[in-house]
Amino acid sequence: MNDEPIYLFATWQAKDGQIDAVLDILRELAVKSREEEGNLFYKIHQGMADKNTIILYEGYKDEAALAAHRASEHFQSMVIGKAVSLLENRVGVPTVPLDI
Repeated sequence: MNDEPIYLFATWQAKDGQIDAVLDILRELAVKSREEEGNLFYKIHQGMADKNTIILYEGYKDEAALAAHRASEHFQSMVIGKAVSLLENRVGVPTVPLDI
């Protein structure tokens, strides 16, 4: 497992009429996620041209911390249990920085 910081870029596309519900979930999820031991930051961005597009920028101390986040009760209940049904699409890309 990778022991260097992991940065996740996730794009969520809310279904029409669901953006307010998605943002409500994210407000609570952000608080819980930022409390995780391995979380470095949790930032939420909204598209300027398309308000239904949300970009999450998350940092974790290592791969184990990202795995713990995804296994957490709050992720499972809020993202998997609630948010996914309100989304047209959800894509996450875990990354490591390149030294170039």
